[in-house]
Formats: sequence, structure tokens, C-alpha cells
Amino acid sequence: MKKPLLNLKNKEIGHVELDQSIFGNKTFPDIIHQYIRYQNAKSRQGSHKTKSRSEVSGRSKKPFSQKGTGNARQGSSKPPHFRGGAVAMGPINRDYSFSLNKKEKKLALKSTLSSKLKEDKLIFIDSFKTETHKTKDLNKTLKNFSYSSALFIYSQDGIDKNFKLASSNIPLVSSLSQKGLNVKDLLSYDKIFIEQNCLKEISKRLSWN
Repeated sequence: MKKPLLNLKNKEIGHVELDQSIFGNKTFPDIIHQYIRYQNAKSRQGSHKTKSRSEVSGRSKKPFSQKGTGNARQGSSKPPHFRGGAVAMGPINRDYSFSLNKKEKKLALKSTLSSKLKEDKLIFIDSFKTETHKTKDLNKTLKNFSYSSALFIYSQDGIDKNFKLASSNIPLVSSLSQKGLNVKDLLSYDKIFIEQNCLKEISKRLSWN
């Protein structure tokens, strides 16, 4: 599968050969949805906590006499119906994460990349190297492309220092190593720019072996 290879000025300078097994997959909305749930669950803090009767500070002595007050008998001032008492069936600390097997994760990523490619929202760039670290210059260069938000995927060798400095101040533009490639980010951005030298790394990472 061949796709045009562009430079940062949006000029075609060649072609890239894409792995059909990764970029030519069917779209599986259920697998993608499961992966998004998995990501959201992992990012939940889960530190919500209310005090039970045993944790509320105070004495467990009877608040008043058993008889003669006209009130219903009480054994303690810690029950939920007392002001300052415990919370009945309140939240406790918990881990919301759940497991997702490797094949499902890979299939979700393949499905998302394939879907983006079908929508012409994957753009392959020869290099992200820029001559200057000025945001103004990079912003002017990126205006050659049409996008509402953009994610730049670079190889594990790192991203050009000038590009990183210049892009950090542009709204709705982010960069991400292919190591951190995930479904949520791929779906959150309009256009995905992939550096040529990380295509092999993506193919190796998403192979079934």
C-alpha cells in the first residue's frame, strides 16, 4: 500500500510503503470502545473515600439516657442519621483499572490507524526537523496543511529540539513518541502526522509476533 510522502511545506517528495496488515484493517468500533474504556479506567484516581462508623471520631458512649427523654433510644452518636456521623454505603478507595489482552490492544490501534487513513487524516512526513525554534515560523509552515488539531508522532530516537520548542506554544498541536501511541489520542486529534522513520517501529510494535 503506497501513500504520498510529504515535507513540512506540504510538498510531495516521494512515497511510503505501508504495512497492509496494520493500515488496511477493518474498523472494529466495539474493540475501539473497549480500549477507550480501558484507558479511561486506568486514568481514574479512585481516591474517593468517606468515613464509616468505625472511622468517625468521637465517643461510642450513649448520647443520652435510654429512657425519660422522649427521644428514640440511641447507642452512639456515630450512625449516619446523626450530624457529624458516618456516611452510609459511601465510596471507598478502589482501583478502577481492568485488564485488556495484548491482541485486543493491537487490534484497537490497527483499527484506529486504518480508520484515520481511510478518512485521509494520516499524513506522512519525511522529517520534523526545522531550522528555527520560533513558534511564529513553525505556525506559518503548518498553515500549508488544513487541520483543526494535529498530533505529531515521532520515533523513539526523539524529536527535533527546535520542532518541540516551536510546537509547544501552538494551540491544539501536540507531539507524541510512537512508544506512547494510543487510541484515545489518535481519535482526539483531527490530523495525525507520522514521521517516516517511525513507520518501521510502529509495524514492529503492532505485529502479531
